[in-house]
Amino acid sequence: MTTEPRGIRNALIGITFALMAVLLFAPLAAVFAEALREGWITALQALGSEDARSAIGLTLTVAAIAVPLNAIFGIAAAWAIAKFDFRGKAFLITLIDLPFSVSPVVAGLSIVLLFGASSSLGIWLADSGFKIVFAFPGIVLATMFVTFPFVARELIPVMIEQGRTEEEAALTLGASGWRSFFTVTLPNIRWALLYGVLLCNARAMGEFGAVAVISGKIRGETTTMPIMIEMLYNEYLSVAAFAMAALLALLALVTLTLKSLMEWQHADLLAATRRH
Repeated sequence: MTTEPRGIRNALIGITFALMAVLLFAPLAAVFAEALREGWITALQALGSEDARSAIGLTLTVAAIAVPLNAIFGIAAAWAIAKFDFRGKAFLITLIDLPFSVSPVVAGLSIVLLFGASSSLGIWLADSGFKIVFAFPGIVLATMFVTFPFVARELIPVMIEQGRTEEEAALTLGASGWRSFFTVTLPNIRWALLYGVLLCNARAMGEFGAVAVISGKIRGETTTMPIMIEMLYNEYLSVAAFAMAALLALLALVTLTLKSLMEWQHADLLAATRRH
């Protein structure tokens, strides 16, 4: 129990909800209201255009590629950090956190400089028929860069807390490394893995800065949903822009709802385990 007076507690709670209303709920309500300003039919027609469908498909495709790859990387990085002792572990953790501190625009520009027409690698790739900058592979690379810490950062503290005892016991009993991973490690980290995947997916679908630099904003080819929203808004097609924004916000809300449901289910399972 806290010792603060009831008035202070109520004031703090009220301030929190007021800030959430101003910073979160009001903007979301405005987006949905503007998207439906001319009715459901107009909003659906805007989302059904060829460019809009291309942007939606590209966004979902990029997320479908980047998220599983980042999940694999996150598991491998967390396994290495939590289960092994080696020089440079702290430096590796710092590198994992790098995308949190580097601007996404800088990340996109770095990919352009590395794989663009002004670099030897970019020229060789272009001559080989493999284009990265202003193409689909570059969008995937940029999305992976800005989202790869999410899964690793969810798994590392969980795996460090669990320690190595169970895996060592499984290996002592004759289990192979892969069998130990699938029967011992993976069940213990499944909730943290799901949380990380959901957060990674939400960021992948909403990424703008890095993708805006690397994509070239080619309509119908390299425009994801956030980029399409900007293009429509700049063309004064506000209903279409807000309809796309509402769909993107709805996808994010679905992701948040799934995360909350899994957290509640996890809490219920922990409570049931403690009772038994």
